Amino acid sequence: QLQLVDSGGGLVQPGGSLRLSCVASGFTLRWYGIAWFRQAPGKEREGVSCITSSGGSTNYVDSVTGRFTISRDTAKNTVYLQMNSLKPEDTAIYYCAAIGPVVHSTCVLSRASYNYWGQGTQVTVSS
Repeated sequence: QLQLVDSGGGLVQPGGSLRLSCVASGFTLRWYGIAWFRQAPGKEREGVSCITSSGGSTNYVDSVTGRFTISRDTAKNTVYLQMNSLKPEDTAIYYCAAIGPVVHSTCVLSRASYNYWGQGTQVTVSS
């Protein structure tokens, strides 16, 4: 059974950092593009960042550019989202998602493109 498990959320003060992890079980992430989405209360789920199956290309929504970094560790079958300089508006449930298997040169932040989803991890930024 293909499954994604995301973790690493928590409560952090503004300006703080968190690192989210997305671990795959039942399949090898190296052939899958991965994205992080988030959903705040009363808002639509939005794409935050994505990385291609090769890891050669990434994409970020404007609001997190320069603060968040997506990366992948093939040996650990894990994708990370390093979040720095967190703001209250980053508060949301964060979900990782996978598309594939695929070979692609770019990734997209379209929710409809992704086949598999994690269960979500809560990130709260508050003083």
